Amino acid sequence: MDRDEKESGRSGRGTVSRRVFIVSAAAAVSGVVWLAMRDRLLLAPRPVHAAKAGERVSIVQFSDDGRKTGTVTVPVVVKSDEEWRRELGAMSYEVTRQAGTERAYSGATWDLHEKGIFRCIGCATALFRSETKFDSGTGWPSFWEPIAKENVVETHDPSLGMDRVAVSCRRCDAHLGHVFDDGPAPTGLRYCMNSAAMRFVKLA
Repeated sequence: MDRDEKESGRSGRGTVSRRVFIVSAAAAVSGVVWLAMRDRLLLAPRPVHAAKAGERVSIVQFSDDGRKTGTVTVPVVVKSDEEWRRELGAMSYEVTRQAGTERAYSGATWDLHEKGIFRCIGCATALFRSETKFDSGTGWPSFWEPIAKENVVETHDPSLGMDRVAVSCRRCDAHLGHVFDDGPAPTGLRYCMNSAAMRFVKLA
């Protein structure tokens, strides 16, 4: 092998090494960026409605024994992030104010079979009845309809590369979970909620 061939061989190997290094570095950077974006999407606040102090909404009220007491117009509940942190537990804060999701089968009410009403953890608005709760096999409390459509807000949620419908509390904007169209009769819907977003009130 003459000198030119040796130089050519070394040059070829150098080019390949540089190419491998550049591709590897790019992949590593992309991975870091993806992880950062993933964490941001999972934890960054995504309020479904930018409520302002003084705004009013109409909701349907229910007594703790399940009786409908009427439709009322009430002021929205607006608090600072610091106030929500103080008043809610860590998991409830992450779920309701940061649009997080509790781990499947970890919530307090996913397997609850008692009769009662599920109220918003942030403002006590009635959300679901135990009569509409069913075992979805997902590990989250699931319902085929809310106690009153007026008490929840449904919005398009394209986060995490998925096309979903997010569900939140009408009065305080607490993120509750998502609704899917694979539920049982009579609605065919599955309101997949987080236990940490609700407080269960057992019927006496």
